[in-house]
Amino acid sequence: MESMVRNYDLAPQGAKKIAWVRSNMPILAVLEEQFIKEQPFKGLTIAMSIHMEAKTARTALLFKAGGAKVFATGCNPLSTQDDVAAALALEGVAVNAWYDATEEEYHEHLIRTLSCKPHLIVDDGGDLTQILLDERPDLAENLMGGGEETTTGVMRLKQRAAKGELTFPMICVNDAQMKYLFDNRYGTGQSVMDGINTTTNLVVAGKKAVVAGYGWCGKGAAMRLKGMGARIIVCETDPFKAVEAVMDGFDVMPMAEAAKVGDLFLTVTGCKDVITREHMATMKDGAVLCNAGHFDVEVDVKGLREMAVKTWTARNNIEGYELPGGQKIYLLAQGRLVNLAAGDGHPAEIMDTSFALQVLCARYMSQHYKDLKGAIPVPEEIDRLVATMKLKTLGIHIDTLTPEQQAYIGEGN
Repeated sequence: MESMVRNYDLAPQGAKKIAWVRSNMPILAVLEEQFIKEQPFKGLTIAMSIHMEAKTARTALLFKAGGAKVFATGCNPLSTQDDVAAALALEGVAVNAWYDATEEEYHEHLIRTLSCKPHLIVDDGGDLTQILLDERPDLAENLMGGGEETTTGVMRLKQRAAKGELTFPMICVNDAQMKYLFDNRYGTGQSVMDGINTTTNLVVAGKKAVVAGYGWCGKGAAMRLKGMGARIIVCETDPFKAVEAVMDGFDVMPMAEAAKVGDLFLTVTGCKDVITREHMATMKDGAVLCNAGHFDVEVDVKGLREMAVKTWTARNNIEGYELPGGQKIYLLAQGRLVNLAAGDGHPAEIMDTSFALQVLCARYMSQHYKDLKGAIPVPEEIDRLVATMKLKTLGIHIDTLTPEQQAYIGEGN
């Protein structure tokens, strides 16, 4: 299948981006050397739906080096980088993606990618899975299974599995320790700040930053905002996470209260209607809203547009809204993932571990799919292998248990 990209003339710029991350993803380099020799994906077709930027492209090329035919698309209409998409297409990967796709175009890109009738899928958010289950089960006739990258997608998988609707095995990559402890916390924390700072060019220090959701992504964002001098307010529905936020030194309150005092709002819950019309009506003049959850449903963007008496483009990736009360509110990246729609996403070294998990889980799935069912955890040996490889690339050595210590722990259990 031919690729469907915006402009091949952008490819040289995209190639530079891919080369840069390649030099900063040492675990994938080790795996590539191994895969070139072993060809674990020879004869297999892999469909990927992950944010179409340089780290994803590097991973697609790793699958290709391992013998796979690779078809790739984005998982968010605003996170595709057209130069990277063009460069990847010229490297022999079938790419269907471009920036700012309409809903119809985005869906077409997903269908074209799945039309290869893949053996394995790599999903981010669950769109590929949803299409294969609900719309085009005929495209799943060769499917062994796949892996899901993000929190929202895993939530959707587990809901499906609980209802008996997940007809092929999917590995919940997001739930691996080497994913959520680092990608979700340090990756989201840094990339969200990169997106906000680059887009707004405003100071963070001294502002009241409202973080909605105190999971691993929320923890990372709150930590980075605090490090830049913000005063943190956390909004939560989970009492355990709320207690944790209090003990981490943050104020905790309902969104109805936080809306009145916050300067910067970040939603990272995986849920919908976190910031509503009622909340926005009470916000201060100049309040800035953004989202780092996978889908653009956490901030009621439709409600904001309906209630505004005036709208304008305040800056690239910033929409301004004047409300009936006279105050002006600013929305970043249309309420989509601010770290990808208005930034380059997680740092390369972070995605080195996350995508190492993905490719190793894909290999595991291809070998064991007949014995797997439903939404399954990442095998501990894969999680531990990636942790060990990460330490090795950092030049760090750790202690090992003696046989006596192992026996002692075993007896203690």
